[in-house]
Amino acid sequence: MRSVQQLFDLHGQTALVTGGSRGLGWQIAQALGEAGARLVLSSRKADELAQGVARLRAQGIDAHGIAADCAQEEQLHRLGAAALAHLGHIDILVNNAGAAWGAPAESHTTEAWDKVMNLNVRGYFLLSQWVARECMIPRHAGSIINVASIAGLGGNPSEMKTIAYNTSKGAVINFTRALAAEWGVHGIRVNAICPGFFPSKMTQGTLAHLGEARLVAQAPLRRLGDDEDLKGLALLYASAAGKHITGQWLAVDGGVSVVLGG
Repeated sequence: MRSVQQLFDLHGQTALVTGGSRGLGWQIAQALGEAGARLVLSSRKADELAQGVARLRAQGIDAHGIAADCAQEEQLHRLGAAALAHLGHIDILVNNAGAAWGAPAESHTTEAWDKVMNLNVRGYFLLSQWVARECMIPRHAGSIINVASIAGLGGNPSEMKTIAYNTSKGAVINFTRALAAEWGVHGIRVNAICPGFFPSKMTQGTLAHLGEARLVAQAPLRRLGDDEDLKGLALLYASAAGKHITGQWLAVDGGVSVVLGG
């Protein structure tokens, strides 16, 4: 029987993390790397990717970067092939690259809707499909972690008008459940993380608009997410400690979704 430390150990494992150059993706990558996994990170912006990889390497983590636009099918396939060539196999896939768009529903453009959906939903599906077909199904093993959001559990304060983002994250949650049911027979686990509000480049506009004090007051724990709060759940999903967990989502939000009825 393995010890708890051995169950969470990722030495000998590999991971591909999209949107891994900064923010939540980088935090998850750091957690997997600290546990021993070799990493490939992707980001659309090569300069930010290089910085993110350098920060991990400075901590002694084996990390490599591949620039790619995860909304483009051709680039997703190129990313998967390059990651597989570099790592030899892919044990863990973290679908995190995402986009948001703020606009009232009645005036939301089709172009903006498609931009959000293509990255947040279609991109998750296409990369999961490629990695599963080329690596995880033949190896009869794998863990896919989808980063959703508590925005996928319901609505928003009236000031926040992010209909496409909320819809996409709700889709990610059910995508996770459906894929887990279908691919469990292949030994592939599929789970989702639903973060609440974490200060980041993507959320800085919301923070400025709603105010930190209001967001903190809405959370039973009276705090926002920080640079450590996703690490434990990501490692549980990725490691043997979570080997009997699939098709699940968990909110990491200080209790906001409980108050809002998510």
